[in-house]
Amino acid sequence: MNEQLTTIKNYLEQKMPFKPEVGIILGTGLNDLVDFITEPTIIPYREIPGFMQTTAPSHAGNLVFGKLGNAKVAVMQGRFHFYEGHPMSKVILTVRTFQILGIETLIVTNAAGSLNEDFKPGSLVLLEDHINFMGTNPLIGANDPELGERFPSMNEPYDHELRRKAFEIAERLGFKLHSGVYMAVSGPSMETRAECKAFAMLGADLVGMSTVPEVITARQAGMRVLAISVATNMSNIFHSEAHSQEEINQNAGKAKQNLQGLIMQILQEI
Repeated sequence: MNEQLTTIKNYLEQKMPFKPEVGIILGTGLNDLVDFITEPTIIPYREIPGFMQTTAPSHAGNLVFGKLGNAKVAVMQGRFHFYEGHPMSKVILTVRTFQILGIETLIVTNAAGSLNEDFKPGSLVLLEDHINFMGTNPLIGANDPELGERFPSMNEPYDHELRRKAFEIAERLGFKLHSGVYMAVSGPSMETRAECKAFAMLGADLVGMSTVPEVITARQAGMRVLAISVATNMSNIFHSEAHSQEEINQNAGKAKQNLQGLIMQILQEI
């Protein structure tokens, strides 16, 4: 394990109230899940050695330890993006931190543009697969065998059992949970109409600027992964209007209740 991760581990072990069981990364407009955490220990990113302050809109930039129901969780309230100018080693620092704390299950959320006319703004989509179109990979460079193997398999990046459980829960809670493929791009510019049409032809249902580097890293670490996208806007395949952060945050808010209910119930049953 490299010196930076050792420093982070030593620092957090002095701060966290218990060993967390599940790690959660909250995406754009989805910070409110932490309001349900009991006995929270809040650590701003700026206080964690090696962490940066996220500059993405609506990302609070805190690591929160606490309990969601009976589950002991560590929640990243915001993430680091490639488009912020960080190297991939920094983009995936959230997941590496979960790994060195012994977390074996990761729940990732994000806001994404819809390439599928059935995924309307406010829809929840469980990722079944992804396409890495970011032009790089978080595992490029020297490999540390302590962190995982050199060539991790991506045959099933999203855990089958966790997905099955999520669909069961959504049905009980009475809302439609979709399933789709996520295309990861670097950003920060939004995608053109031609790009969106090309991505859809390649098999993508959603497009966004995060998640995939985290999932690749988590799978190398041997974590079980569940990823949930909130469709926050219809892509320009379907219209010619400009997108805005206000629109994205507003539509993320539409899914908040269902997303929170889904995650809370998953934590009770895994």
